[in-house]
Amino acid sequence: MTSHDENAGHGQNALDHDAHAGHSHAEHAHGSGHTHAPANFGKAFAIGIALNMGFVAVEATYGVLANSVALLADAGHNLSDVLGLLVAWSASVLVKRAPTSRYTYGLKGSSILAALFNGVFLLVAAGAIAWEAVQRFGQPVPVAGTTVMVVATIGIIVNGVTAWLFVAGAKGDINLKGAFLHMAADAAVSAGVVLAGLAILFTGWEWIDPVISLAIVAVIVWSTWGLLRDSVVMALAAVPPGIDPVAVDGHLRGMPGVVGLHDLHIWPMSTTETALTAHLVIPEGHPGDDFLMRTADEMKLKFGIGHTTLQVETSANANCALEPDHVV
Repeated sequence: MTSHDENAGHGQNALDHDAHAGHSHAEHAHGSGHTHAPANFGKAFAIGIALNMGFVAVEATYGVLANSVALLADAGHNLSDVLGLLVAWSASVLVKRAPTSRYTYGLKGSSILAALFNGVFLLVAAGAIAWEAVQRFGQPVPVAGTTVMVVATIGIIVNGVTAWLFVAGAKGDINLKGAFLHMAADAAVSAGVVLAGLAILFTGWEWIDPVISLAIVAVIVWSTWGLLRDSVVMALAAVPPGIDPVAVDGHLRGMPGVVGLHDLHIWPMSTTETALTAHLVIPEGHPGDDFLMRTADEMKLKFGIGHTTLQVETSANANCALEPDHVV
C-alpha cells in the first residue's frame, strides 16, 4: 500500500503539496476494493467471430440466390457485428496493458472507444439497410421464401449461441454488453426474417421483404441507442451511469472530521473501472492512512468506485484555487 499524489490534472506530487500552504497531503488510496480487470472472454470472442463469419458467407450467398434484401440486410448486419466483435476483443486485450509514463492509466480507455465505435457503426449499417429496403419498394423482385426461412433459422442458432457466450460479462462491462446486444438483436432479427419468408411463401407478397428489412433497422436502432448513449457519456468523462454523484458527495461530507468538500470528480477509466478525486477539508489535521484506506473501501463497496484519490486540507480558509465549482 503506497501513498502518493495522483490528483488528475494537477501535476503535483506529495512533496509539492507539503511545500504549499493550505495543502497538507495528497493521498492516493486503493484499498482492498480496487477494481480488477474483467474476466477473459477471448475464447468467447474467437468462437463468436468464427461462427458469424461462416454464417455471413452462407447468408450473403443465399441472399443473392433468393433475391432477398432481408437476407442481404441481415448478412450485412452480421458482417458489421464481426467487425464489432473484433474491435471489442481488441479493446478487452488492450485494457490489460500495463501503465507507462505516458499512458498512466494504461490503455483502459480503449474499451470505451470500442463501445462508442460499435454504437456508431451499427447506426451507419442501419442507414444502409433502410436505404436498400426503400429502393426495393419501387422495384420489387421475386423472393424465394423457403430459402429465406432456412437460412434465417440457422442465423437464430448462430446468433443465439454467440449472445449466450457474453451473458456473464454483459452486466458489468458496457464493452461486452455491446457484443451481447448485437448478437441478441441479430437472433431476434433472424426470427423476423423467418416470419417474412413464411409470409411470402403463403401470400406471394414481395413487399413483405423490404418491410421486414425496415423492421430490422428499427430493432438495430432500438438496441443500439442505449449503448451509444452510455458510451458517449463515458467518452466525455462524465459520471458513469449507475453512480449518483450527489450520494457520493454526501457520503464524503459525512465522514468523521470532514467539514468541507470541493473539486470532486468522478469519471470512467474504462468500461469497468471508475476513478474519483476530491479535496477534503479536515481542520483537526490529517486523519491518517487508515481513514484514507477505509474511505477508498467504502467508495468501492457503496458506489463501485475502485480508484479513489483524496487530498486533505486542514484549513477552511486555505483559498484552494480549485474550490470554485466552475473550476476544473
